[in-house]
Amino acid sequence: MMKYYHCPASQTLGIKPCIQDVPITCKGAASLKPIRSVHFPNDILFQDYVRQGELERIGRFIRAQRVTLDTIYHSGMAAIHEAVLSGNLECVKLLVQYGADIHQRDEEGWTPLHMACSDGFPHIARYLLSLGADPELENNCGDKPADLIDEDNKELLELFGLAAND
Repeated sequence: MMKYYHCPASQTLGIKPCIQDVPITCKGAASLKPIRSVHFPNDILFQDYVRQGELERIGRFIRAQRVTLDTIYHSGMAAIHEAVLSGNLECVKLLVQYGADIHQRDEEGWTPLHMACSDGFPHIARYLLSLGADPELENNCGDKPADLIDEDNKELLELFGLAAND
């Protein structure tokens, strides 16, 4: 059975009435072919899940042993660095629970604590320090985490005992 679309006169914009039946044809769904499917490597998917803080998917990937937590990605960082940069403490905790190294260095020698200090995340810095993160480790430029704290970030300055006495 052929279906028709009826063009009502109200859709003619007042130019000339259009009373015309236009056949609509539809190919059967079985004849449609998928164009292409795109598959991303597990490490790219995992890195994206970490950036987005998708905790359930992160846990599934780790439990299925689809990734290793010490892998340095194309970004030059490991998953724990990505989690710190996202500011997501729960994601950092999950990665640590599954064995992420709190002293892992990226390609520039930055530890997760360096990143927490540099990007202004005192809640993450406090957590890492509570686990024994070493505040004396230097990155490739010779900076310790405390050297990277913004002078306006009072909470981080206090955490490292650097707050000025007002």
